[in-house]
Amino acid sequence: MIEKIKELIGQVQDKDLGKPLGELNVIKNVAVDGTEINITLELHPPVDSIKCSTGSEIEKNLRAEFPGYRINVTIDEKAQAKRDKGQLAGVKNLIAVSSGKGGVGKSTFAANLAIALARTGASVGILDADVYGPSQPLMFGLDGQNMEAMEFEDGKTLALPLESYTVKVVSMGFALQKGDAAIVRGPMLANFFTMLFEQVYWGELDYLIFDLPPGTGDIQLTMTQKIPLTGAVVITTPQEISLADVRRSIAMFNKVNVNVLGIVENMSYFVPPDMPDKKYYIFGEGGGKKIADEFGLPFLGEVPLSMNIRKGSDEGKPVTIEEPESAQSKAIFEIADRIVSTVRKANYDAEDDGVSIEL
Repeated sequence: MIEKIKELIGQVQDKDLGKPLGELNVIKNVAVDGTEINITLELHPPVDSIKCSTGSEIEKNLRAEFPGYRINVTIDEKAQAKRDKGQLAGVKNLIAVSSGKGGVGKSTFAANLAIALARTGASVGILDADVYGPSQPLMFGLDGQNMEAMEFEDGKTLALPLESYTVKVVSMGFALQKGDAAIVRGPMLANFFTMLFEQVYWGELDYLIFDLPPGTGDIQLTMTQKIPLTGAVVITTPQEISLADVRRSIAMFNKVNVNVLGIVENMSYFVPPDMPDKKYYIFGEGGGKKIADEFGLPFLGEVPLSMNIRKGSDEGKPVTIEEPESAQSKAIFEIADRIVSTVRKANYDAEDDGVSIEL
C-alpha cells in the first residue's frame, strides 16, 4: 500500500521546477495508521506559496485509490545550498531590486513586493540601500522613527529593524533627521551600505529585499562582492531611454555572476478610472518584454500607472495594503508569484550544480 501511495505522490508535478515529485526525491515519510495516511515531503525552498496547491494535488491523486481514508500532508523545506552569509546567516533568500536609472518606480515596487511576499506567509525584510535618497521609511509609514539597539550574549550590539505591515525595515533614513542630506563620497558610501546589513539583527527571514539606488555604482559593486545574492530583479519603464540603462544594469550583474531573476516593466500603461476599457501607453509599449527577450531573461510582468499607487506611497499606505483588489496590486501579486517560482528554480539549480547543502 505504501509503495502505491509513493507512486501516486511521485506523479504530482512541482509546478515551478516542471518535474514530478518522484524524480525530485522529496518524499521523506509515508505512514498508514488505521484509516489515516500521513505524508511528509521536503520541497525545494521557498515553499509557502505552493504548500496548499501541492497538498491538494496529492490528496486528489490519492482520493480515487483510497476512498474513506483521511489524508494528511505535511510540507517542509529542503535544506538550502550552503553559502557564507555572515551577519545575514538567518536569511534564506537575498533579492536585489535594481534599476538602470531613477524615476522608474523601483522603490515603490520593492516596498510592494516585500508586502506581497509577506502575504504568502513568508517572513520578509527590506533594506533601503539608497544612502542618498532613502524612501522606504516614508513608504512604510515609519518616517521620523529611529531604530533601537540591543546587546546580545556574545557582546555584540546590533540595531533592530523597525516593522510595518509585517515587514522588517532598515534604512539610512532612520539615522537622518527630516530634510538632512547624507553627504558621503566613494569609499564612505560603500561603508555606510555595509553598516546597514552588518550591524543589524535581522533574525530568521525567508526573504530580504535590497532596494538599491539606481545605476551601477559603489553600492551595487559592494553588495555583489559581499553578499551571496539569490538574484536580482531589474525594473524598467517601456521607453528606450530606460532600456539603454537597463542593459548596463544587466551587464553589470552578468559580469559579477549575479543571477538576474527577470525584468519588471513599471508604468506600462494608464487606464482612466472612468474608462476602464481604455489603455493609454504613455511611455511606449513592450519595452520590458523586448529587453527580456534580448537577454534571454524571464519577463515577470507589467504594472500599470496609477495616481493611487503614488499617493499611497507618499502617505505610507502601499497600494497592496490599501487597494489589494486594484489592477496594480493584482499585477504585483502575480509578479511576486513569478519571482518566487524563479527563486525556487535558482535554489534547485544551486543544489543541482553540486553546492554543498546546509544541515
